[in-house]
This record gives sequence, C-alpha cells and structure tokens, in this order.
Amino acid sequence: MPTTTSEIDSSAARLRSRKPISPPVPAYLPTAGSPLTVNKTLYRAIQQAPRVLLSEFTLPIRSGRAWKSPAGSIIRISTPEGPQVGDLNLWNAHNPRERFWASRTRQLHSTHVSKGGRLWSCLPYMRPLLTIIADSLAWYGRDEHGGRVHDLLGTRCDPYINEVLSGGSRYDFHCHSNLTRAVLPFGLAESDVHDVINLFQVTGLDEKKRYFMNPCPASKGDYIKFLAEC
Repeated sequence: MPTTTSEIDSSAARLRSRKPISPPVPAYLPTAGSPLTVNKTLYRAIQQAPRVLLSEFTLPIRSGRAWKSPAGSIIRISTPEGPQVGDLNLWNAHNPRERFWASRTRQLHSTHVSKGGRLWSCLPYMRPLLTIIADSLAWYGRDEHGGRVHDLLGTRCDPYINEVLSGGSRYDFHCHSNLTRAVLPFGLAESDVHDVINLFQVTGLDEKKRYFMNPCPASKGDYIKFLAEC
C-alpha cells in the first residue's frame, strides 16, 4: 500500500483517470458441440434409463471411503439424514496420475456446479471425469449473501493449517486426513489427495472477497448424481 503523501496522491490520481471497462466476457463460453455443452437429450435419457445396483453404502460422519465406479455407471451421493457436506476426490482407476482438476473445472464452468456441469481431469489428459446429470439442490441458486452450493472455491480442511491457526492443537479427522486414509488401500498416498469439490457445501466471497461458508441447505434424501465418463 502507498506509504508517503506523494504515493497516495499518485494512486488517487491514477484511480480517477482509470477508464471505464466494458462488462467482461467469460473466458470459456460453451458453444454448440463444445465439450462444455452437454447433450441434454442424451443425458436426460441416461438419467431416466433402467439401472442395476452395483453397490451402496452409508458413510459415517468424520470418515472417508474410496470406491471404483466403472465408466458409464451412475454415482448417486445423498444426504440420508439431513444437512451434511462431503469432499470428493476423483482419479482414473487405471491411471491415478489422471485426477480431478478443481481450478480448471472452476474456470470452464463456474465457482459452483450443478446439473450439466462437468468435473475435469488434469493435464495432459484434460477430459471430463464425471458429468452431473441430476441435482436436487439446483433450486438453491444464489442466496442473499452470494453463496451457492457444491463449492469449487475452497478446498479440503486439513490438520496442518489447523495446527498453524490453533497454535499447535491437533485433530486428525479433517477431510484431508479422511481422504488419505480412504485411498491407502488402493495404493495411493497422502500426496495423491488433491483439491476437492465440496458437495452440498454453500460458499461464496463476502464484500471484501473473503471466503465464507453458509449452512448446508440439504434435507433428508437430497442428492447429486454423476455419470462416470471414463
């Protein structure tokens, strides 16, 4: 920040002389046939098609679990007991170097995603890992504070920042810790855990552009459904 009178005066003058800027255009706009635009007819048919249940489980709070989903399968994640949030990581089961890229997904779609959004993999693979085909919280939209649901702004909580900010307090059931324990049986390690999508989490930026979290709006039985693309 400016510290001298001349610097303050110079900054004020530059601000006054700054020319108006036209409304911005999104950097990545979906066009017909683009991978950013899903075929609504196709994905509606997939959503409504008969299914065979491959597996199901209930995940206790403050825990994690990893599982394999074949390409073409539908993954349904729900809140069977009411408000609950969860951090999701994604890997290609045949090549775990290909994994979810939260920041690129945020650029290609939005800071928060819903039906029709895709979760993209990292370089050099750069393809959709999952496509959202249904979302019972799509109605939430933007709340009075600017918050939206299914967050790509933030990342997982972790024991390291907790220890830094709390002055040494330790707690080992952060999302990062839970994800790490979940993937160990699959031959992955803590270093393979990456930035997440915070499912059912409402977040935004306040008037000073600081990250905030609002209460989860999910009720008993709310869900989000994905198609495994690869």
